[in-house]
Amino acid sequence: MPNIQSIQAIQVFDSRGSPTVSCEIYLSNGTSYTSMVPSGASTGSREALELRDGGDDYMGRGVQKAIENIHHHIAPALMGLDARDQQLIDERMIELDGSSAKSYLGANAILGVSLAVLGAGAKTSQTPLYQYINQVFHQINSVTLDMQLPVPMLNIINGGEHADNNIDIQEFMIMPLGASSFSEGMQWSTEIYAGLKTLLRQKNLSTGVGDEGGFAPHLQSHQEAIALIIQAIENNNLRPGVDVSIALDCAATEFYDGDLYHLKGESLKLNADEFSEYLESLSSKYPIVSIEDGMDESDYKGWKILTNALGKKCQLVGDDLFVTNVEELQRGIDESLGNSILIKFNQIGTITETMRTIHLANLNNFTSVISHRSGETEDSMIADLCVGLGTGQIKTGAPCRSDRVAKYNRLLWIEAQNKNLKFAGNVFS
Repeated sequence: MPNIQSIQAIQVFDSRGSPTVSCEIYLSNGTSYTSMVPSGASTGSREALELRDGGDDYMGRGVQKAIENIHHHIAPALMGLDARDQQLIDERMIELDGSSAKSYLGANAILGVSLAVLGAGAKTSQTPLYQYINQVFHQINSVTLDMQLPVPMLNIINGGEHADNNIDIQEFMIMPLGASSFSEGMQWSTEIYAGLKTLLRQKNLSTGVGDEGGFAPHLQSHQEAIALIIQAIENNNLRPGVDVSIALDCAATEFYDGDLYHLKGESLKLNADEFSEYLESLSSKYPIVSIEDGMDESDYKGWKILTNALGKKCQLVGDDLFVTNVEELQRGIDESLGNSILIKFNQIGTITETMRTIHLANLNNFTSVISHRSGETEDSMIADLCVGLGTGQIKTGAPCRSDRVAKYNRLLWIEAQNKNLKFAGNVFS
């Protein structure tokens, strides 16, 4: 059997130059696999805990404590286990930690091992990672999923916590829903991105990029940001709302004060009803098909208002609201909050829990969007995760910066090597 023989972890750096965990698993048959753990900027308060060192080094963001926990606690507990038993290994780490938020060992320590185990299992099974992920999902949930290539959600204008500008909404994304293939969708998207850069230059606006590769100009309003994207789409002889649509990530928690939503860039202070009306107005004027975190993570009343207003017209994605957590998602299902969940495996800490959350979403007709974090690495596993789980949507930044493009390039290789894999296409039709 391909048993775990040793586990080594070191501190590496993410796309913001912040320390993060990298973990390598060695198996008894000579197989090894190395993982890297991403990190978020606008994080939900109910996310699993990312263990940091504190102190002066790396501004307190070192991860040596998490690495020590891998070496001294996790590794001894997993020695000799079959790397292909993902569920057993993940559950053993959860039990070893013993806390609801993985605060003892650290979610970054646990996830680093969980991802490395998944990759090592695929290598030792001599199976492409996405196919192996599909098999692991079946083992955990007793359900077989149809694999498919996803529609990309590309963040081409950054605001909020992802940029140093005056735009409050965090992400303005394009989705090439009318493309016939993933590669065609990427061609359209890269051409739109290049065209948007030209437009910004013509208007003497900044073409510097934010954390996720999108441009971060100072603009007068959210409407101006969307109008620029519409113009870039049309300049490439593509049809807004037919070939290419728009998605938003409001990250509303970042500008909510417990009572009102402060759109400082537009000098607006709105209650939940008013902010819902604001988003509904944008959606009626522009081809917006998806809105993420349209209300604060704990403004359940606001989420109910927004879902009643837009839930039948638009994908309403819970990120900070659900934090890839089965219990939080179940609450949303029970209370009719949103209709979609963002999937970030470092919010929950293990592959097993991530797959259980997606299974619950599938059972209740919620869509799932596989997502990167703003602090990313060159690790491309979420590309395989998206294909293997057939979610049909991947959110992983602009076609810029290798930490983002690595995921798109991996998907292009999967497409090239698997002519029978279908492209999700217009997931909202």
